[in-house]
Amino acid sequence: MKVMKKIGLGLVGAVAATAPVFALAAPPDLSSLTSAIDLSTVITAVLAVAAIIAGVYAAIKGAKTVLGLVKGG
Repeated sequence: MKVMKKIGLGLVGAVAATAPVFALAAPPDLSSLTSAIDLSTVITAVLAVAAIIAGVYAAIKGAKTVLGLVKGG
């Protein structure tokens, strides 16, 4: 059991010693891939659908309020 603990501590030490080396490595440059994609039309479509759904919910809430006032509730 003591041998297993020593092996485990050795592995943890080795990983801890190499972690800063990987942390200092430069990340890959993906700007050529991300600049080639234009998502403005997709964003516009998603916002338009969200606005329509919000309008429907507002109309439903308004109708319920008006019906509640007419009923006298």
